[in-house]
Amino acid sequence: MHKGFLPITAQEIKELGWDRPDFVYVCGDAYVDHPSFGAAIITRVLEAAGFRIAFLAQPDYKSCEEFKKFGRPRLGFLVSAGNIDSMVAHYTAAKKKRSSDYYSPGGKAGKRPDRATIVYCNRIREAYGDVPIIIGGLEASLRRFAHYDYWSDNIRRSILVDSRADILTYGMGENILLRIATLLDKGVPVKKIRDVRGTVYLSAEGEKIHYPVAAEFDYNELKIDKRKYAEAFGVQYKNQDAINGKAIVEHYDGKLLVQNPPMPPLEREELDRVYSLPYMRTYHPVYEKDGGVPAIEEVRFSLTHNRGCFGACNFCALAFHQGRTVRSRSIESVLEEAKKITEMPDFKGYIHDVGGPTANFRYPACKKQLSEGVCSARKCLSPTPCRNLIADHSEYIKLIESIEALPRVKKVFIRSGIRFDYLLADSDESFFKKLVRDNVSGQLKVAPEHCSSAVLRCMGKPDFSVYEKFRKRYFELTKSFGKEQYLVPYLMSSHPGSTLADALELALCLKRDHYAPEQVQDYYPTPGTASTVMFYTGIDPLTMKKVYVATDYHEKQLQRALLQYNRPQNAPLVREALIKLGREDLIGFGPECLVRPEHERVQRPSTNAKKPSASAKKPSARTQSKGNNTRNSKQNSNKPTNSKNNRQRSKK
Repeated sequence: MHKGFLPITAQEIKELGWDRPDFVYVCGDAYVDHPSFGAAIITRVLEAAGFRIAFLAQPDYKSCEEFKKFGRPRLGFLVSAGNIDSMVAHYTAAKKKRSSDYYSPGGKAGKRPDRATIVYCNRIREAYGDVPIIIGGLEASLRRFAHYDYWSDNIRRSILVDSRADILTYGMGENILLRIATLLDKGVPVKKIRDVRGTVYLSAEGEKIHYPVAAEFDYNELKIDKRKYAEAFGVQYKNQDAINGKAIVEHYDGKLLVQNPPMPPLEREELDRVYSLPYMRTYHPVYEKDGGVPAIEEVRFSLTHNRGCFGACNFCALAFHQGRTVRSRSIESVLEEAKKITEMPDFKGYIHDVGGPTANFRYPACKKQLSEGVCSARKCLSPTPCRNLIADHSEYIKLIESIEALPRVKKVFIRSGIRFDYLLADSDESFFKKLVRDNVSGQLKVAPEHCSSAVLRCMGKPDFSVYEKFRKRYFELTKSFGKEQYLVPYLMSSHPGSTLADALELALCLKRDHYAPEQVQDYYPTPGTASTVMFYTGIDPLTMKKVYVATDYHEKQLQRALLQYNRPQNAPLVREALIKLGREDLIGFGPECLVRPEHERVQRPSTNAKKPSASAKKPSARTQSKGNNTRNSKQNSNKPTNSKNNRQRSKK
């Protein structure tokens, strides 16, 4: 196995004594050899299996010349846009161009093209014609079917069709690509590889399909019939389980696009092997002159212990990518990685996170999932926890305590998302108490998202009363341990189902709780989520019921302004929203009001009028410790989702 970074130049290939690589891995991100980056995992897994891999990071896409730098690879090209969708990397929810790129050297934008997977594949075709091309990563995975594209506001074809690649891999790709690489190495033509699970391919009409088919759809219908499109997504969502999932077919003018059933998730021993590979755990030194790659900072001293998520929020792409079945690494495996972190020269004694898609999941939600797969018509946690749910944090506690016992570790924090409804479902409070006592770095980020029951149902989230119960107990425990700690709730505006009245309900809830959020995340329709289908069709694809959607930009501004009603610049919008809702009673100077009148000097009450109490203006330390408040957060909502989770939430 090659020591050090994989070769990134033709000279390095020559020095290794290779005539050419087996595969060239083309990536839209800078080259970071860390297990929080999908490109690093895939290339190391293939290398460990004996394949020679060259890494081509952020190539000049304006011509095909740079794609020729290693020569024609023996087996083919592997192409990924990077850790997140290239359009999400480039544009905000308001479709404004981002000024920086978290995954590029020095955070500089412009190092990759829009729709990077398609552009890279077309350049490879220019360079080498019929060379095998396999695409994967989040962008390919979430665009594998006909999909609504927010940036062009239409239904685009599968990315496999537009990229002209040979095979698309979806989900977590280690075993998928090992199987494809082995077949190619044996001389099987890429056009004959048709039965690998976790792949999508194009074939001629009438060609044999190797698995039972759940449903067939025609792109020409999907692009004009919103109800049919919602129905198609519902079928796709229900067939993303390796045990009970079936093949799905889309017709494209005489060709069949076939998705084979998912590849089974990696079991514990397999995950342990993946994370034991010789990662360099940092970015390539070629980027030092640019100041490095910003994305490494968030994961440098963090550990990923699990995969998959049975939380199944409708705005999250995890269900469509990693899947709803949870698997985790052994305690021994995570400890070995933790020891490597403690030996890093700049380690200060703090493990920043022991998490994953959802930090406090270690096993499948119930025993039934191991033999029968996930339920197609029932979610594990929402609207209420399933009666078969096994809520048990005992092994997670043991994992955290084992890391805390390492010689150079001063403190272990948990910063990944905590499912507070799952935490409350555990009758044993041991983890809750430990979390509050030992593993919160001043503030804990949680995701109630909204307070309206109707909106939360559309989100696939628990009722707000569950969050209130969690918050109350959190502050009770905080006080009992003599600590001053806070909650930072993630909030989302304009999610499908949210009306202006729902936004007002949340604004009044925030006022009641003395919380003034500095950041509110506008709902962001990204490929591969049920919420995006709702946004485009006005239909919940999992129930086929109609959903209200705020698509007008001005209404979205009004909803967001209500959530930040205390900001002076939002005052005109807040007043407009309140007048629209017939709630002029909330415009004024009283303690219940959200905003002052437009002409304050004319309407200001006399100085003899009773003033709001200090407690109504600003929460005291006493009310904070009792849990009636949360602390303002300075989150950067424009920053792409943490890569270690392989997660792309639509709200980002």
